Parts: sequence; structure tokens; C-alpha cells
Amino acid sequence: MSNPTTPENPWPVRTVARMIADWINRLGSVWVEGQVTQISARPGTGTAFLTLRDPAADLSISVTCPAEVLRAQVPPLADGARVVLHAKPAYYFNRGTLSLRADEIRAVGVGELLARIERLRRLLAAEGLFDPARKRRPPFLPRTVGLITGRASAAEHDVLVNARARWPAVRFRIENVAVQGALSVPQIVDALSTLDKDGLVDVIVIARGGGSVEDLLPFSDETLCRAVAACRTPVVSAIGHEQDTPLLDHVADVRCSTPTDAGKRIVPDVTEETLRVRQLRDRARRALHGWVDRERRLLESLRSRPVLADPLGPLDRRAEQIATLVGRARRAVRNHVSAERAALDATNARLTTLGPAATLARGYAVVQRVDPAGNSGVLRSIAEAPAGTRLRVRVMDGAVHAVVSGADPPASGGGSGET
Repeated sequence: MSNPTTPENPWPVRTVARMIADWINRLGSVWVEGQVTQISARPGTGTAFLTLRDPAADLSISVTCPAEVLRAQVPPLADGARVVLHAKPAYYFNRGTLSLRADEIRAVGVGELLARIERLRRLLAAEGLFDPARKRRPPFLPRTVGLITGRASAAEHDVLVNARARWPAVRFRIENVAVQGALSVPQIVDALSTLDKDGLVDVIVIARGGGSVEDLLPFSDETLCRAVAACRTPVVSAIGHEQDTPLLDHVADVRCSTPTDAGKRIVPDVTEETLRVRQLRDRARRALHGWVDRERRLLESLRSRPVLADPLGPLDRRAEQIATLVGRARRAVRNHVSAERAALDATNARLTTLGPAATLARGYAVVQRVDPAGNSGVLRSIAEAPAGTRLRVRVMDGAVHAVVSGADPPASGGGSGET
């Protein structure tokens, strides 16, 4: 690498391959876990070949190992078996390929698989993926049901037959995938993404029949569980039998014990719904008839009331009462006016009797002194009228003027003056 390459001074392929091989050969050994496929161990050969796949991704790498290492496995390894192997990366110079050279292979037992599933279950539960609050209820009658299952499998048959028996018009969009082995998880995740993007799919069913722990292992895969949790469409899990509980059952929105149960739960029963509609129609009819009868009785009761039977009668009676009250009021006013007029006449008579005019009419007169300035005052004593005093004498029908010429002293019976 100390000599950089240029278009004028390129490296040959052998140099690049040798440098890559030298760099890879410096790498140490590693423990690798995966699923084995394409196992090849020909009799009479000292080297066995196999492919190690990642169970959660579409990725694989070639592995070589001594044939005796492969033959020592009890039971013999089969395609899809989960293994842990100790290997060193190796670069084959002539072919330009990378592989792993294994010197030890250990099969992952059921106990180890269950322990790993349990650790993953605790992890996903701690993250809230099993929380019932995040689970969604599938629609009552989905427009289209997405079904992810094996091609021509018993699970597919059970879901279709039972769903169509309950609701014959149900529509399915079926995605056939591998339901076990190394390809199952990538294919199921891709099918799930495809159905989730379909706007007509209202619910997705993932169905598979029963099997061993190894067969059902893809349905406890972390990648699949997280994909189901992120799915916007409600997901129904129908894996295995009642006793089978992969992690998918905990993450899915609805868990069905079997594919048959899933076919019964994703759609309503047309017979039951028809009966329910008929019952609701009968209840609505009875309720409507009862309401109409009740309102009719109320109208008849209102019509039989006097105010509606004879609407003008109360008005006539009220008019008569008003006329009677008006007559009484008029009589009361007249009587009051008459009484007040009589009282006024009596008072006027008393005032007339007590007034000076009545006294003058009986022959009396009012004598007043008149001074040169024209001022007058009532004469009360002869001492106030010396001789020559001008007087004004007021009688009933007018007044006369006089001049005092003298005065007479008062007598015992009264006094009189001379003018």
C-alpha cells in the first residue's frame, strides 16, 4: 500500500487478491450463529461444505470444515438447523471468494432456543410491545383480509373455509411465503409490508399449522415481532395449536389459538348478524308503534279537555265576568261621585250660611273708614270715626258712602251711631 496506484501504474489482479488475502488471514477466529443450508459432504472427501444463513436477514456465507467435524454431529445436521460454529475467515486466492473455515460446530438445542426466546420476550415486554393498550381492535367487517401463510397449506385452507362459511362475500389477498426455515422471516416481513401498504386491507392474518419448537422459531424472531408492532394495520396471529405461543402471539393485536379460530374471528357470522338485524328491526317496530300509540293517546287526552272541546266557552264566560265587573265599577264610580257631590253641596251650604253675604242679607252692613289716600279699614268702634270721617257702608246688594256728623254714646242694650 506504500505505492499508490495510478492509471499509468495500476496493480494487477493477483497483487490486489494477495493483499486482500494477507489482510483477511490476519483476522482471528470468531463464534458465529446461524442456520445451515445446502450441506454437502461427499463420501471419500476430507472437506465438507455448507452455507450459513442469518435467520433474520437475507444474508449468507459459505463455510468449509473437515468432514469428520460434520459427521460427528449427533443427530446429523439438517437444512434449517440452528448452529453455533467456531471459524476463521479465509480468502481463496484463486477464486477470489470469502468463506469461513470451521473447526467446531455446536447444534443449538431446544433448551437454548427456549432460553433465548425467553430473554427476547422479557426485552420486548420491557419495551412495551406486549402492552394491551397499544393493541387495536380489527374492524367488524373488513373490506379485504390479508393472509400470510404457506402455499396450499392446511392453515390457508382452514382460514379460507371457515371465514367464507361465516361470511361468503369476504375478500382475501393471499401472500404465500415460507413458514419455516431460513427464508421464512424475510419473506413474512416483506409480505407484511406489502399488505400494510394496501389501503383496502383492513386486517392481516399470519397463519401456520402446528410444529416443533424449531419449526415455529421464525415466529419468535425479533425482526418479525418488531415489524408486526410497527404495522399500521391490525394483525391477527394464528400460529400452531392452543399450546403453541410464539412471541408473535404477544405482539399481534389479536391472538387466535388455531387458523380455524382465526377464520371464525376475522369476520362476523352472516346467519347471526341476519338474526340480530331481524331482532333489532322488530324492536324498532315495536318501539315505534308504542311511541305512536302513546302520542295518539296524548292527543286524544288533549282534545277531550274543555279548553279544546269548547275553545270559545271560556272566552264568553270571561267576557261576561268582565262586563259584570265593568258595570259594578261604573256603579261604584257613580255612587262615589254622587256622594262626593252631596258632601260638596252640604259644605257649600254651610259656607254660604257662615259667610258674610248671608249676614248682609239679614240686614246687617259692614262699615269701613276711607282715608284721603283711598285706603279703607273696617270700623269697629265709634272712637275710630270722629266727625267728618268718610265712611263706606257695604250692604247686601252694594255699598253707600257717608260722612260722620256725630256719634251717640252706647246704650245699655247696645249702641248706634249717627251719620
